[in-house]
Amino acid sequence: MTGLIDCNNFFVSCERVFNPRLRDVPVAVLSNNDGCIVALSNEAKTLGLKRGDPFFKVRGICERANVAVLSGNHRLYGDISSRVMTTIASVTGDVSIYSVDEAFIDFSKFKEDDAAEIGREVVRRVRRNTGIPTSLGIASTKTLAKIASRFAKRYPAYKGVCMIDNEYRRRRALELTPIGNVWGIGRRLIKRFSAYGINSALQFADMTAENVDKLVNITGHKTWSELNGMPCIDVEGHEGIRKQMCCTRSFGECLTTYEQLSDAFAIFSTILTRRMRQRATAAASLNIFMQTDSFHPERPQYCPSLHIPLAEPTNDTMLIADAAHKGLRRIFRSGYGFKRAGIIIPETVPRQAIQPSIFGDPDMRDKRRRLMQVLDTINASSLSHDNVHIASYMPVESCVRCEMRSPNYSTSISDIIKINTSHGA
Repeated sequence: MTGLIDCNNFFVSCERVFNPRLRDVPVAVLSNNDGCIVALSNEAKTLGLKRGDPFFKVRGICERANVAVLSGNHRLYGDISSRVMTTIASVTGDVSIYSVDEAFIDFSKFKEDDAAEIGREVVRRVRRNTGIPTSLGIASTKTLAKIASRFAKRYPAYKGVCMIDNEYRRRRALELTPIGNVWGIGRRLIKRFSAYGINSALQFADMTAENVDKLVNITGHKTWSELNGMPCIDVEGHEGIRKQMCCTRSFGECLTTYEQLSDAFAIFSTILTRRMRQRATAAASLNIFMQTDSFHPERPQYCPSLHIPLAEPTNDTMLIADAAHKGLRRIFRSGYGFKRAGIIIPETVPRQAIQPSIFGDPDMRDKRRRLMQVLDTINASSLSHDNVHIASYMPVESCVRCEMRSPNYSTSISDIIKINTSHGA
């Protein structure tokens, strides 16, 4: 048996932990630069708001309905996520983290009769230790566990834990699950299924293997097998090796100088190389781009981009930043206001497969590798990712709009909650 634990309305729940006034009221969390809605409380969903709604289009609805609107505080969410995962592991052992608010739990080491009680203890302890409500689905496959977790979240009678442990429950759960809610079924497949009259997960699961092969690829076939109780999806294998990576930002105010854009590209280089080192990958080349504000066509428009090959694959922050800055000097033009920019890594390679350049210095390469290890170790041991950084780096918050961001309650000593105990003494 395997379990999928999902934090309910995670970003909203993190905000409510430290601000009780947000409980039982509609709450919306915005994306970087306060562009669109990325998370909603159940109360906000009943107003017709949806994830992905551009904020400027629904601002009026939010104001009339007194929706609490907050800028995304991803540093806070990341810290709370780490605490949630640590709490889960304290009960069940190893946890396979799937996303910031989801994790798979291996229940095979426990007796099947004990799985539900252990699951309830996980949900109970996470709520007690972190304040975050969660929903846990337990089933014979990861895809079925995903479906079970949706039922646990939707129906309070499950008390946070839904278990699909027999054939009747499996078929009933699939019958009540729209095909679009199945893990791994994307929009294109939904349209194809609809053309064949397949609208529920059960209809898909009841197809013959021959018909499944005619309709979907190997990934879809694995999903079909999982719906029928045959485990065949590995979390890492399902997610795949990330071949492409990117870091882009829309700026709160247009950047007009080379220095401003240079600082922004230093941010992008730092974030991307940190991710690559975490995944033991490296970049063989990079693309940089900048865009003026297309919403103001009356202003001068200029949207340059540049492909920059590297002498050898690297995840060294200074080398990537240097390449990006050299590229920026080639495409920058004064007289324009740039609203968006970013770096794209078109393809990453595993670190063990890097082919060094014959013109490189092995000793210097090893020194730079150890320098990056020290940098990551220092930053990982603190509450901030940027205690040690390259000189041109500036905080991300300085170039994006985040006017409604909550304090960093758990990651900044200056934002820690203060309690006045002298009142009424």
